[in-house]
Amino acid sequence: MLDIKFIRENPQIVRKDLEKRNEKEKLEWLDDLLKSDVEYRKLLQENQKLRQRRNEITDEINKLKKQGEDIKGKVQEAKKLPAKIKQSDEKIEELKNKIEYYLMRLPNILHESVPVGKDANDNAVVKQWGEKPKFNFELKPHGELLQELGLANFEKAAEVSGHGFYYLMGDIARLELSLVNFAVDFLGKKDYLLIQPPLMMRRKPYEGVTDLKDFETMMYKVEDEDLLLIATSEHPIAAMLMNETFDEKQLPMKFIGLSPCFRKELGSHSIDTRGLFRVHHFNKIEQFIFCKPEDSWKFHEELLKNGEDIFQQLKLPYRVVNICTGDIGTVAAKKYDIEAWFPRENLYREVISCSNCTSYQATRLNIKYRKGEEKEFMHTLNSTAIATSRAIRAIVENYQQKDGTIKIPQVLQKYMGKKVIGEIK
Repeated sequence: MLDIKFIRENPQIVRKDLEKRNEKEKLEWLDDLLKSDVEYRKLLQENQKLRQRRNEITDEINKLKKQGEDIKGKVQEAKKLPAKIKQSDEKIEELKNKIEYYLMRLPNILHESVPVGKDANDNAVVKQWGEKPKFNFELKPHGELLQELGLANFEKAAEVSGHGFYYLMGDIARLELSLVNFAVDFLGKKDYLLIQPPLMMRRKPYEGVTDLKDFETMMYKVEDEDLLLIATSEHPIAAMLMNETFDEKQLPMKFIGLSPCFRKELGSHSIDTRGLFRVHHFNKIEQFIFCKPEDSWKFHEELLKNGEDIFQQLKLPYRVVNICTGDIGTVAAKKYDIEAWFPRENLYREVISCSNCTSYQATRLNIKYRKGEEKEFMHTLNSTAIATSRAIRAIVENYQQKDGTIKIPQVLQKYMGKKVIGEIK
């Protein structure tokens, strides 16, 4: 969230940012937040004076008693103070909750390079890489081909678990492991520390990581427990340092998150509805960095480059997109998507999301570092390295052969021990 001190000192920056986002309701929130903050601080001062007066009047009554003077007026004043303090406490608590409500929902301040737009159609293409493969035969849907090869079973998964789940078998299951090992090895050489985080989180730390409004409709909750299944390893990794303060020399801290991800959201707008692109459970390698504020934009580009390097080594065509104001969400100050080429649909689709969240998450989670005698909030950044289900689909489509087999990207062949997947049964 935004620091209330920043909002007090820079209301026009916040207002201008909300206008760029076309957040009309939140512009009204901002006005009410600023008004409530003034009232809250005024009441705090008055409350302190009331408490101070309560202490003073006790001394005054004692002195009057010793002097044999009338204490009736002072006693009447003292009797009224507890009710006044209680009333003040209640109003302060009410205002505090209102301010916190607004702070938890106002979005991050966008970087000046974020394009202004209404929706995904206004996202700006930054670059394209790779030559799109040409085929002299009709590509089979990846789900259909994998089932023909005996490497996946979507019908049985639907029977066992419901639509949006899958069984992977044989070489495709091994391909997923190869993608994981490749990404972990690649990032490990760049001094990213591998982490397998908890797969469930309590609500309070989850609210520290993100605006749950953005995620809650797609998240699985454990019945009768204060636990949510994680939608991405970004979330438990960010929460891992909550309420901690670190020395400046300990930064940056770079992590590789390895976890399954669980999401209710299931789109049906793909031409291949049976398959691996939009599913309820998938495995993902995530990049995450905690750093000093002055370094975060450098690291944002580093995370993007890591993602690009991974897809270049897989030789999968892609483009990089700068996400516009109407499509970026609450937490990120700037977000790139890497979209791989999917020839069956003849379009690019998102495979990597790369965000600089500046101090937004760290403020919510109270994660700081010491800068001399001062303490400042860190910046946090995250990016997909590989979401294996989407990468598998991209490989199946871009490397599909006329005889129904699938070539294995060269960089994965050492993990697979072979060059080709599939033998039509």
